[in-house]
Parts: sequence; structure tokens; C-alpha cells
Amino acid sequence: MGGAGRALAMAAATHSGKRPLERDSVVYGTSDAGCVSSRVGAPSCKGSQKMESKVGNRTSGVARVLLTGAGGFIGHHLCKFLVKQGYWVRGADTKYPEYERTPAHEFEILDLRRWANCLQAVRGVEQVYNLAANMGGIGFIQGNKAIIMHDNVLINTHMLEAARLNGVEKFLYASSACVYPMYKQQVPDVSPLKEEDAYPAEPEDGYGWEKLFTERQCRHYYEDYGLKTYVARFHNIFGPLGTYDGGREKSPAAICRKVALARDGDEIEVWGDGQQTRSYCYVSDCVEGIYRLVRSDFHDPINLGQDRLISVSELIRIVAKIAGKTIGARYDLAKPQGVRGRNADISLMRKVLDWEPRVTLDEGLHATYHWIEQQLRKEGRL
Repeated sequence: MGGAGRALAMAAATHSGKRPLERDSVVYGTSDAGCVSSRVGAPSCKGSQKMESKVGNRTSGVARVLLTGAGGFIGHHLCKFLVKQGYWVRGADTKYPEYERTPAHEFEILDLRRWANCLQAVRGVEQVYNLAANMGGIGFIQGNKAIIMHDNVLINTHMLEAARLNGVEKFLYASSACVYPMYKQQVPDVSPLKEEDAYPAEPEDGYGWEKLFTERQCRHYYEDYGLKTYVARFHNIFGPLGTYDGGREKSPAAICRKVALARDGDEIEVWGDGQQTRSYCYVSDCVEGIYRLVRSDFHDPINLGQDRLISVSELIRIVAKIAGKTIGARYDLAKPQGVRGRNADISLMRKVLDWEPRVTLDEGLHATYHWIEQQLRKEGRL
């Protein structure tokens, strides 16, 4: 840890009455510099002390938040939402948003697997929305279990501890429906999953286990240190401005891309037999749910999604109708398909947040399909 980082950690630890944890720079890595940009200028690289003077003290009357994963799909949408709500937002990620300019007041390119970078990211903020993760669609998470667990456990443990040492008041963790046991998701006509169904545990191997582990970390940081943690279990979030090609895309985006590229009467490749079921939640509802959760007094994990159960084959029919095409399916049973069925019980979400998602699946797919179609035209693929 650099001198500034150690001093910051010691000061915060003294304030909290807890002994600071020493970090081995060989194991955790160090970084005294990151790339920082504002909405009014191009990115530039600055030393951590110089960036500290730029940020200054916390501003009275304006909530200052750190949003990790701000270059990603949900993170970018959440950044836009929080800025519109009047928050001062610092975004942090290993990349900038791909399809739009970030609205963040400040954006830093930081590898949050590194302890010193996490200390740098949390300076001067009251709230942390921790969405940073190495993740993707079912093919990616089933083929990259070791690196997913390695990267995400480092990000999450570092971010929680950095938040505690810096006196952060609220910490939102983006969990996943992948924490739910495989034995409860073996048939397409699955019973909706309640929050308490996560135990006895048998989550998705790799990705699900690291999510469940960090949920427990959040609980203990709340109980032991008083850090107000919030855990949202996302259920298949989709919408525009997300990855739609390359292997990390989720099923709605993949299907929209395949249908857009197909000619009327063509067949598209479908992983599995098409009978596997899911429920899907549009991204604008997801970010509003996050916002409402962090403003609540609820600190246990909570489902964030929709409860309309639909098969992949039905999803294809809806997208084909939106496209005005007749599309067949060519099923590949050798490809990963995940659990047979997964649906969200959102009764607790309705009660705690006094709210439920408003965008229907058909409305969300209409917006998503036409955005992906537009991107494909820009690329010259249509």
C-alpha cells in the first residue's frame, strides 16, 4: 500500500476503533495512479494525490456516490439514473461505456482487483454501488469458473473493506439469481424462487458460489461494523446498450441479434432444446429497484426482477413477431443451457419497496430488438 493509502486506512481505522488490516502489495498489487475523466474533458492520467485534491471534501447537501462497473450495461444505466436524481457520481471500471458517453461527474479507469485502487475509488463518497464483476452469459460463466471466482472475490472483498475504512454509509452489492440451488431448478415449470430458498446451498458452480459468499460478507459487515449493506439478486436483466455479440451476451440480446441477422423464413441456432424457462426484467426497472432498495431500511438479500415465466422458444417467437419475420429454430443440445427453469418470487420486493417493475417483457424486447438492429446496421452487417 502506498503512503497515502496507508495513512487513509490508519485514520479511518482509528476513527472506527478497529485495527487496520495490512495488505501485502505482492498479493494485492498497488497502483498510485489511475485514469480520471470528467464530463467536460477528455480522459487524463493523474496521480492519486492530485486526484484527491480535485475531489476535495464531501459536498454538503449532495449525495456523493461511487458506482463500480459503471462502464458496463447495468452500471451505465444506473449512472444515468442517479445523475438525474441529483447525485454526484464517480464511475469506476476497467473500460468506458461502449455505446454512449458516461454522464458520471468523474470516471476512473481502475482495476478493482487491486487493493490500492479500491482505496482510491472510495475516497470522499458516502455510498457505494458495487456492480463491478467479471461475468457474461451461460457459455462464459460455465467455461471460466476459476477466473470468475478469482476476480470477483478480490473485487468484492476489497470494495467492502475499503468502504468500511473510508466511513462509507451505504453499500449496494449486485448479486444474482445464480445463488439459488440447482436442485430447485430442474424442471421448466419451476416454482418461483423465494429469498429463503438460497439455503441449503447449491448455487451455480463458480459464479453462483462467489455471489453467495459475498452476500454473507455483506451481512457480516452490516452486523459487525454497522456498514449498511444492501443485496439485490438480479434476475436476467436485459435492454439496450448491452453486449449483444462476442460470447458474453445474455439470451435476450443473443436472440435479438440472431433474429435481426436472419432472413424471413430462416432458422437460428438455439442452445438447448428451447424448453428451458426464465423470467426477464427490463433494465430501467432494475435501476429503479436498486435506487428504492438503497433508500430502504432492508438489509437482507432481495429478488429484483419480474415473475413472468417464459421458455426460450416463446422468447424467440416474440422477437420474431417484433421483427416481422417467420423464424425457425435449430436446437443444439451440446451447448450450455443452464438450469431447466428459473423464476423470481417478487412478493418480498413488492412489500419492502412498495413497488414493482412496470415495463412488460414485450415492451422491453421491442426496445432491445430495434436498438440491436440499429447497431448491426451501423456495423454494416444488415
